[in-house]
Amino acid sequence: MTVAAVAFDLDYTLAVPTRSRSTLLSEATAAVGAPPLSREDYLDAHADNLTRRTRAPIFERLLDGREADVEAATLAAAYRERVNDALEPVPGVESMLADLRERYRLGLLTNGPVVAQRSKLRELGWEDAFDVALVTGDLRSGKPDAAAFEALLDALGAKPEETAFVGDDADADVAGASDAGLRAIQVRFPDGPDPDPKAAAQVDRERMAAELPAILETL
Repeated sequence: MTVAAVAFDLDYTLAVPTRSRSTLLSEATAAVGAPPLSREDYLDAHADNLTRRTRAPIFERLLDGREADVEAATLAAAYRERVNDALEPVPGVESMLADLRERYRLGLLTNGPVVAQRSKLRELGWEDAFDVALVTGDLRSGKPDAAAFEALLDALGAKPEETAFVGDDADADVAGASDAGLRAIQVRFPDGPDPDPKAAAQVDRERMAAELPAILETL
């Protein structure tokens, strides 16, 4: 069946930070006088809070039991500001999205709290770049849960077998989309995940704008 809809992950697929997230986290904690926090602990807490409105519950968990004279919401705001300031589109993807939207229903499904992810879209100027832009903070579950992809399909008005999902995370994006019946396209980059056999195709992130349209025609 011909592809009728194309949807994307956001972070590390369409946009990347100019500095590492570990660095940005360190900058945020230092700015508000919070104790140092590890990126690994942050990711664990984030994974358990994909359906929240803000990152405050993430930082509440990370600060629990530690001497810290700072509110979790204050640290969340500091981190959000630094992430957004460092965020840049992958080269060429803005024109690619505009071109794809002329041929396909275009969607976005991104894991994370509502305020954090919506603010990234505002920072990038992408609030109206998609026909459908879903944040798991507004849903009852996040990727890779099939329910998140079902919400995307419902919003797009598309069948799973006619929908391609483009993302970098082997579990959340590739396995999640594939298990939900979508055609997963894995975005690859240096030091990223290995090629996943569940992906219908792979594309290098730096060449995505040039190569993805042709890949979609082969699915």
